[in-house]
Amino acid sequence: MKDTAPQTIHLKDYAPFGFVVESVHLTFRLDPHATRVASRIAFRPNPETSDREFLLHGENLKLIRAAIDGKVVAPGITKRGLTCPVPDGPFVWEAEVEIDPAGNTALEGLYVSNGMYCTQCEAEGFRKITFYPDRPDVMAPFSVRIEGPQPVLLSNGNPAASGEGWAEWHDPWPKPSYLFALVAGDLVAHSDRFTTVSGREVALNLWVRPGDEGKCAFAMDALKRAMRWDEEVYGREYDLDVFNIVAVDDFNMGAMENKGLNIFNSSAVLASPETSTDANFERIEAIIAHEYFHNWTGNRITCRDWFQLCLKEGLTVFRDAQFTADMRSAAVKRISDVIDLRARQFPEDQGPLAHPVRPESFQEINNFYTATVYEKGAEVIGMLRRLVGGAAYAEALDLYFARHDGQACTIEDWLSVFAEVTGRDLSQFKRWYSQAGTPRLSVKEEYDSGTYTLTFTQSTRPTKASPDPQPQVIPIAVGLLGPNGDEVRETEILEMTQPSQSFTFEGLAARPVPSILRGFSAPAILDRDPGDDERAFLLAHDTDPFNRWEAGRMLARDTLMAMATGKATPASDYLDGMLAVLRDDTLDPAYRALMLGQPGQSELAGALHEAGHVPDPDAIWRAGETLKQALAEHARDELAQILAACRVEAPFSPDADQAGRRALGGAALALMTRLDDGARAAAQYGAADNMTLQLSALACLLDAGKGEAELAAFHDQWRHDRLVMDKWFGLQIAQAAPERAVPVARALTEHADFKWKNPNRFRAVLGALAANHAGFHAADGSGYALLTDWLIRLDPLNPQTTARMCSAFQTWRRYDASRQALIGAQLERIAAVPGLSGDTAEMIARIRAA
Repeated sequence: MKDTAPQTIHLKDYAPFGFVVESVHLTFRLDPHATRVASRIAFRPNPETSDREFLLHGENLKLIRAAIDGKVVAPGITKRGLTCPVPDGPFVWEAEVEIDPAGNTALEGLYVSNGMYCTQCEAEGFRKITFYPDRPDVMAPFSVRIEGPQPVLLSNGNPAASGEGWAEWHDPWPKPSYLFALVAGDLVAHSDRFTTVSGREVALNLWVRPGDEGKCAFAMDALKRAMRWDEEVYGREYDLDVFNIVAVDDFNMGAMENKGLNIFNSSAVLASPETSTDANFERIEAIIAHEYFHNWTGNRITCRDWFQLCLKEGLTVFRDAQFTADMRSAAVKRISDVIDLRARQFPEDQGPLAHPVRPESFQEINNFYTATVYEKGAEVIGMLRRLVGGAAYAEALDLYFARHDGQACTIEDWLSVFAEVTGRDLSQFKRWYSQAGTPRLSVKEEYDSGTYTLTFTQSTRPTKASPDPQPQVIPIAVGLLGPNGDEVRETEILEMTQPSQSFTFEGLAARPVPSILRGFSAPAILDRDPGDDERAFLLAHDTDPFNRWEAGRMLARDTLMAMATGKATPASDYLDGMLAVLRDDTLDPAYRALMLGQPGQSELAGALHEAGHVPDPDAIWRAGETLKQALAEHARDELAQILAACRVEAPFSPDADQAGRRALGGAALALMTRLDDGARAAAQYGAADNMTLQLSALACLLDAGKGEAELAAFHDQWRHDRLVMDKWFGLQIAQAAPERAVPVARALTEHADFKWKNPNRFRAVLGALAANHAGFHAADGSGYALLTDWLIRLDPLNPQTTARMCSAFQTWRRYDASRQALIGAQLERIAAVPGLSGDTAEMIARIRAA
């Protein structure tokens, strides 16, 4: 925990560091509680600035010795860091510090996870390792020596030398300190090789604990496919002789792209058919690709300051989405991404945590690793590519890599290459980076004598971060369908730049049906109510797979909203539309499975709030259950056929074809369980030979109020597999009826296997509770109180995970006065905790200010 008072840092105050770091040499003498870190760093004055303050960041460091050019010095150490008078010209700084990795429960800097030393330095963890200018615009080559009894000693770059009890590594590519990595432990390697497009031989290693070797093959295959894809699509070749990945159990995030030594949460790399679901395989494939793609978009070209975080993360999320779309189904990937965006980023953009894709200020940068920076940042990249076209996008990227390789860059650098290649003025487009909030589009239609006009109006609600939002550039993909369902105008991009703007289509034989925002061409909310008849028409005929799905989704949303407010019963248009989807064997099974899904309960609560209602979590849950039951009964005759057609006889493969069939079969099984009292689910559980089938069957049984025996058997079978046990914990809460969610979660926090200091296990229980919408929002406030109890307990040990979990409260102002009072009391409890971490204090303050 930092012992500094909260300090707001502003983008406008950026100034370069007064010195250039020419080289870094580090020596680690490992000890659980008394690791010694010796540093030798060559500095010279930075000609780009006249500021010569020599300030090195440092936290929780015991300084043993410091010297400049071999002469011992006595630097001053304050809350800001270490300062010392230095020579006017080049000099060598040396220091030795002592740190306590075993006592580092925050999982930042160097820490110990089950006996293994590992690091996490992004964003500001390196300052917990040694005194250094810990900022992303200070880049240097690193040489590292590690001394310790561990059989495997790893760091960035290429191996330089090794012997009994020591190893040396050298990374020739300049990097900022946040990309430093070290791992030491008893590990075994799953190894392979990759030949780059120019013929370079690269040694690939996935380092895991003994016993996990059998769960590495898929991640290795994903890595090799990602390396080849990046060469073929972006022209980016790997640049070291070795690429190492290490699986770590205790990790706050999914993975970290440290140069040449990626460190992964074990859940994001270990997979086998018996222990991992299809969703796990796809997630691993995407994260492996994401972290590898950072080698160029993040490492070779990094961000000048943390305000530019979206420069590396938004671009790399966009790239990994392209990769997944190419590996699997582009339509399914796009729909899945939008579901996630609406569930996570839209509430953030419309609530107290709203901030621009590039924030103007922050107190704790850890709190800005958000859906806005990552997912909305990726949407901005997608819009830019949509506007300039694929060829110009590729040309601009080539220029970006050529011009800025080895540099720490800004959004201005990024946009300038597009302006140069295309001749476009991107000053208005840049508002996507500087303006918070989700744009809303309203539309009016006119048809007269073969001419059809769409008039769009855009608006964005003011937020604290952007009190005076201005019109943005919005690419609106539109197609037109004729009365018989044929497409009379293929998709074209309408570029909206004004507050209100009209677009005309001529030469039409009849009034068309518009398909608007195809492919979700912009992260905006379309305020248009065409009625159930038109939505049913688009569900049946739209040639755009996203908008076809969207039509069914909106039918379901409107039906559920009406049911939740007591105004309707299940709509026949929706039920008939879903029945047609089930019967359409020409559709991708994974796509049909997505079509059968309902809008999330939190999403419905937000829609009801927007419509002027006070959302009732219990009524929303009941509406969902009623609609599922109605759909099951409506599709009774088709469900058995779907289950039979989705059965996979071939050996298990996590590929898109088999995974899609299992997804559709799982959706059909969930409906069938409502009709057969769990008979088929029980049979599937007993016969399952892979985790996807086993877990989906168990979920169906628990949803039906059954499965106690299977749940116990699952525990006995998998109690020694930490990642499968995370599933066991989370599933019970996710499938619990609202009145049982909090009691089940509380009981699980008392379970002997609830290792709450492990971020994965903590999220499996408390994250699942927050995601059980009606359960978390229990009218007596017990869900709020239970989460608060554990946040207060975790904060002194792991502020990052605590702060991120606080976002469960961000939508509190949409609910009734009683629930607001109950949540407000819990927020006050957290805020009043003595010594509350800066990460959590900032989050709570922003949420309370709603």
